[in-house]
Amino acid sequence: MVRRLRSLTVALALLLATVVQAQVTTSSMSGRVTDAEGAVIGSTVIATHEPSGTTYGTVTNMEGRFNLNGMRVGGPYTVEVSYIGYGTSTTTNITLSLGENYALNVLLSEEATSLDEIVVTALRTKFTTERTGAVTNITNDQIVNLPTVNRSIMDVTRLSPYGGNGMSFGGTDGRTANFTVDGANFNNNFGLSDALPGGGNPISIEAIEELQVVIAPYDVRQTNFIGGGVNAITKSGTNTFRASAYTYHRNENMRGDVVKEQLIEGARERDRNTTYGFTVGGPIIKNKLFFFVNAEMAKTPTVVNRWRPSTNGVAVPESYISRTTEGDLKRVSDFVRNEYGYETGSYTDFPADESNRKILARLDWNITNQHRLALRYNYTKNLAWRSPNASSMDGGTRMSEARMSQASMSFANSMYSQDNLVHSFSFDLNSRLSDNLSNQFLAT
Repeated sequence: MVRRLRSLTVALALLLATVVQAQVTTSSMSGRVTDAEGAVIGSTVIATHEPSGTTYGTVTNMEGRFNLNGMRVGGPYTVEVSYIGYGTSTTTNITLSLGENYALNVLLSEEATSLDEIVVTALRTKFTTERTGAVTNITNDQIVNLPTVNRSIMDVTRLSPYGGNGMSFGGTDGRTANFTVDGANFNNNFGLSDALPGGGNPISIEAIEELQVVIAPYDVRQTNFIGGGVNAITKSGTNTFRASAYTYHRNENMRGDVVKEQLIEGARERDRNTTYGFTVGGPIIKNKLFFFVNAEMAKTPTVVNRWRPSTNGVAVPESYISRTTEGDLKRVSDFVRNEYGYETGSYTDFPADESNRKILARLDWNITNQHRLALRYNYTKNLAWRSPNASSMDGGTRMSEARMSQASMSFANSMYSQDNLVHSFSFDLNSRLSDNLSNQFLAT
């Protein structure tokens, strides 16, 4: 018996630890229903997410208060409050923000005769007593309308007044931040590259519904960071089929190279990116089961090495010509091929293209009015070429391309491919166990 109790205690502790470290993926609503004399006990509150038909219901307690947790982010919502002998109060145009509670107080009027329902249009306030610290919520409308060159999450998070370069918040190193998507960790825990995996762009912004940047929350679920935490949720399907296809392109000709009639050298060095993608979402079973899919591919021809060998052994640094000659490189290449069967690769043409591929698929299932499940899978593969490390070279003769300089050259096979492969899965079950008790089971 003692052993069973110990095992149960350990299991409970692990469960609580998991809950404490979980990230926010939903929203909530609470408020109070009153009449001219005070609280209305037992009134029915029904909130309906109009795009999907998802409903959330409860009744008010002895103080006329109600709580709805685990709600889908966004909207618009319509909330109906009714009680026998009172006119129905309807509040429309409610939008819920990620990780925040929406406060809704309703005043019911007694109906002595048959009355039309009362319709209230909600106007969201920027101030709330439910905030849990310094928070910036970035809606889908803001994401769509924000100019972004790199189409990266890090461009969007700069809307936070605490945001800096990359994933830096409050002046801290970006690697101390925490980034989650649908509660799943998307940090670059291993290091060696950007603060985020997948070449710094692990998920398409076309798939993001809303972002939340938290700096100093006292919500125990918001953990595992020093500078700031970024919570993102992905889009869901609705009762309406929607599809889109898009492409974006940029190149060096879109940049200016003249300031006050002065030509800026190198301002238009080769810099190109082309992105293709599509989204599609809708109902599988209306009001019950929904899907959303996003796929995106980006190609970026880059310049990893600008240095080229000379023909006469004379270095011209301003033109990136090395004193190492083509003849010397050819003799070395021929020697190792003939003696050891090793191919050095080119010494005039170096691989540099970077590619990024992303796929996201999500299912939302309204199992019952008390249980709702969201499944999401994300795949990202980023391939980029890197020059060899330059720590063994003389910094005085090296400009930027590692072992390529005015004093030396290396072969294409000395470069390496840096591949980032991300498979991410989240299982998010939100259950309403009673009017005062709800639960979230999140596995990633």
